[in-house]
Amino acid sequence: MIQMYHVDMRYAGGAFGLRDVSLHVERGEFVFLTGASGAGKTSLLRLLFAAEAPSAGQVLVSGRNLSRLSSSQVPQLRREIGVIFQDFKLLGERTVFENVAVTLEIAGASRREIRARVWSILKRLGLGHRLDHRPRALSGGEQQRVAIARALVNDPPLVLADEPTGNLDPDLARDIMDIIADAHARGTTVIVATHDPTLLERYRHRLLVLEGGALVQDNAPDSYPGSVRRAVSTSA
Repeated sequence: MIQMYHVDMRYAGGAFGLRDVSLHVERGEFVFLTGASGAGKTSLLRLLFAAEAPSAGQVLVSGRNLSRLSSSQVPQLRREIGVIFQDFKLLGERTVFENVAVTLEIAGASRREIRARVWSILKRLGLGHRLDHRPRALSGGEQQRVAIARALVNDPPLVLADEPTGNLDPDLARDIMDIIADAHARGTTVIVATHDPTLLERYRHRLLVLEGGALVQDNAPDSYPGSVRRAVSTSA
């Protein structure tokens, strides 16, 4: 599903977002990214979504070399990726229902299918009573749940989540992760960036640790018992 070969990413001024990162993620795999703020988690996710381009190296997603995509091919790639942004990126003048429905509208779903699928996921996320509200009328946690619903409503083959539980209380955070885990169980490839050791210990998936833009650890689910908090704390 994802292949990265010796990828560098530099920002204006020469600062590195990523340094010589190589990794493979298999189709249907669940991967956690962790590391301190500024370690490169968001940079890596933005590369996979074609929101940024590598300064060096190659990035392939679903067999597509992202450096070779034309501007007209990028929207097609993004239709196959559900992205949960750290800052939500909700459409302020659209209702909760409309913010989630837009994903299915772009995919060409029928009105009947849109109504059924949007209602189902919003009800599951505890937002069934908020369908007609606009984002500014919602709490931060509610906005986050709308963003998660929008990312998952069309069952994309790949989900990228940047701190999806960052503004949520522990119980709701577990509910959200269970929903993402359900998508994974149906075959979705999932990459979640988080610095929360509680999630890493509870769900026990492959763990990638970034530090200063470099990939410093790549741990299988059964190879880091007792070390999760240490891995997070030493990179923080």
